[in-house]
Amino acid sequence: MKGVRPTSSIVIEAIFNILGPLSDVAFLDLFAGTGRVALEAWSRGARPVVAVELLKRRCEAVKRAGVKPEEGLVLLFMDVRRAIRWLDKRGYSFSVVFADPPYDSSWAIETLKLLASKRGLVRPGGVIMLERSSREIMDGIPECLQLVDERRYGDTVLSTFRFVEED
Repeated sequence: MKGVRPTSSIVIEAIFNILGPLSDVAFLDLFAGTGRVALEAWSRGARPVVAVELLKRRCEAVKRAGVKPEEGLVLLFMDVRRAIRWLDKRGYSFSVVFADPPYDSSWAIETLKLLASKRGLVRPGGVIMLERSSREIMDGIPECLQLVDERRYGDTVLSTFRFVEED
């Protein structure tokens, strides 16, 4: 198993500059790792914030912050595929879905496909922001998703998608 690759401070700043104000915005962080992005969204007023990470020991930042679920930050320790089904079944929907899957794997496209299959997880007008390696080839993006913004920071690319509006 590969180790966690924390999102750099420069990229975290870029993420939140792109997203803008988050007060009372529902925020989902997939592949949360240390939980820094989820915690930053929470500190900027996003509610609820749900962070999904397979391994409990990785979410050190969130644990250290001591934020409790009743304060609007929920940690789900499960596989992303299972979490997406779990959240969808319970009627969750988010204005922002942030995903930082393992670099140089098939997870970037797989995550977009999973979210496309559970369209209700993303509120109308909501965005999916994908952090990925610039080396990754992005073939197979679901047709229902439109790339609306893409920015590069060294080897990191932030790609922002919206669902194509249905006629």
